[in-house]
Amino acid sequence: MELYALQVFLTVAVEKSFSRAAEKLLRTQPAVSLAVQRLEQELGEKLIDRSGKDLILTDAGRSVLDYARRFQSLQQELDNSLAELRDNSAGRLIIGANESTALYLLRYIQRYRELYPKVKVQIRRSLSSKVPNELLDGNLELGVISYDPGDERLKSKIIYTDALAFVVSPRHRLADRKTVSITELGAEDFIAHNVISPYREVVLREFQTHKVPLRMDLEMPTIETIRKLVESNLGVAFLPRMCVEQEIERKTLCEIRVREMHVERKIRLIYPTRRVLSHAAKAFLEVLG
Repeated sequence: MELYALQVFLTVAVEKSFSRAAEKLLRTQPAVSLAVQRLEQELGEKLIDRSGKDLILTDAGRSVLDYARRFQSLQQELDNSLAELRDNSAGRLIIGANESTALYLLRYIQRYRELYPKVKVQIRRSLSSKVPNELLDGNLELGVISYDPGDERLKSKIIYTDALAFVVSPRHRLADRKTVSITELGAEDFIAHNVISPYREVVLREFQTHKVPLRMDLEMPTIETIRKLVESNLGVAFLPRMCVEQEIERKTLCEIRVREMHVERKIRLIYPTRRVLSHAAKAFLEVLG
């Protein structure tokens, strides 16, 4: 059943005239009559009693009129909903990120919420290694990771360049130092993040290259727990600098430069190359600039 036929019937029923309905629909009267006849044939019911001078709906006609009005209301709701999506006064945006990369989104989310307060934003926590596949599977619309996915099916945009920071407690023996050599760290107890990442591998490789032992007897699932343990002087750690900036400023942690190591973290926003992005996602890309 075509919605157009229901619209024609609804107009005829409301106007109580084929000719007035034709004028309102900008159609000829024969075209309007034919549309109603085809609807009657499709439904197998007479909708209009044409035997008298006045246009009278049959019982079936009154039932169809009720549904035609509902369809018209639904169509208006659909039009309004699409209009809201287009001007970003509605909609939803789902972004995948892990614990640390979610921090890089905060400044952009704040601006986005100021511009589009009615768009629902969900940051879905996910392992960084799984974000690309979740994007390709359609579970996410945008993703934030700290490595190049190396997949032509995904577009990648660098939104921030960070570095790994070597941090210790203010009570640590090295706290007053500006720089240290990697060879001085062989006796330190490192608190490691037990999530596999390219940066963990870089640290392991640098210590191996310089033939320095790397003691990681304590591993934690979150950066927050690592940070607290380092503040308590139970070990030292390499952490994303953005994750410890406030602690360094408050002097609850001390950052020391390791002369042989400078590891940059390029934070990337990624999204599928061929998939059409929603209006909400396109607006977020505009906020990123």
